[in-house]
Amino acid sequence: QVQLLESGGGSVQAGGSLRLSCAISGYTGSSACMSWFRQAPGKKREGVASFRLGDSTAYLESMKGRVTISKDNAKNTLYLQMSSLKPEDTAMYFCAMARWWCLWPSEDGFDYWGQGTQVTVSS
Repeated sequence: QVQLLESGGGSVQAGGSLRLSCAISGYTGSSACMSWFRQAPGKKREGVASFRLGDSTAYLESMKGRVTISKDNAKNTLYLQMSSLKPEDTAMYFCAMARWWCLWPSEDGFDYWGQGTQVTVSS
């Protein structure tokens, strides 16, 4: 059974940093996409950052320069380093994996999702 477990969320002040982790268990094969999404209250879930087709990365325009996606294949863990956080970054952050294909930043193609970790940025 494939499971994705996020951690690292919390409450920070504007300008602060957080590193989110996503531990993947039950699956060690290759994947088309490994990604981070977020969903703020009352808003649709949106793609934040993604690995696609191996090591190619892509980022949400509003977060470029403030986030970095990385992975540790040995630990089967995906990371999202966030800095210069703003109150509008407040959201539940999810990691997701697509085995065969994905249309990130849309949710199409993603097979597995974590439960999310809350990030709250205060002004």
